[in-house]
Amino acid sequence: MKPVDEYFLNQKEPFQSIMLYVRSVILNTLPEIEERYSYKIPFYNIGKKPMIYLNILKGKDYVDVAFVQGVLLEKQFPVLKNDNKRKQVRSIQLKTIEDLDHENFVALLHEASNLLSVSKKAWFLD
Repeated sequence: MKPVDEYFLNQKEPFQSIMLYVRSVILNTLPEIEERYSYKIPFYNIGKKPMIYLNILKGKDYVDVAFVQGVLLEKQFPVLKNDNKRKQVRSIQLKTIEDLDHENFVALLHEASNLLSVSKKAWFLD
């Protein structure tokens, strides 16, 4: 079994179901995306550049769907929040699968993919 699959299977509910659902939407929406296991969490890369990662922050009761270049997307997609005072990353916090607006999320994935494909690098803020 791949480490990323093990990661998902080791999550408690409702996190496991939320993450597996988000994963399926990402993989079905962007067939070119590459799923990787880095820093002990699942990352989704376009080419070699990270676009999204899924995480459960300590002490939080939600799945953090984090967009690496989220700061560039937050005006167009106000669902993206600046949690933990991150400089560049913005995320969607999901407590239930129903919290995810599927159509808006698919549009966000396409926009993030387009943005990343024209960027020289994914991490541009120090």
